[in-house]
This record gives sequence, C-alpha cells and structure tokens, in this order.
Amino acid sequence: MARIAGVNIPQTKVVHVALRYIYGVGKKFSNDICSKLNIPKNKRVNSLTEDEVLKIREFIEKNYKVEGDLRREVS
Repeated sequence: MARIAGVNIPQTKVVHVALRYIYGVGKKFSNDICSKLNIPKNKRVNSLTEDEVLKIREFIEKNYKVEGDLRREVS
C-alpha cells in the first residue's frame, strides 16, 4: 500500500488521479508531479516501485504544503 503525506492512496487508480486524494494536491499539481519525476501518468499505483513512491513522497514534502500543514493554515 502506497502511503504518501500520511494518506493511503488507492492502489487501483492511475497515479495522476490517486495523488488527488491528498489534501492540497489537485489536477495541476498531480500532473506537475508526474511530469517532473518522469512517471507516466497512466501508470497504476500498484505498479509503482518503492523508489518511485519514495521520490513522490520526498518531492511533495519539499515542494508543496499538504494535509495537516495546509489544513492548519486554512483554518
């Protein structure tokens, strides 16, 4: 199971759709993440390697404010 930014993302979805389950990541950010990390958008989450999941996790932590931090800022 892929856990990114504290969220278990769905295994059967394609990557660019599954990333939208993370609070603060929408269509634009999910497409940006896939293109910058050279991950095909039509690849399924369950076919991602551990290295690709780690790259996504680190990229989101460095470049975007998501989940808890964003929720605190909004409220």
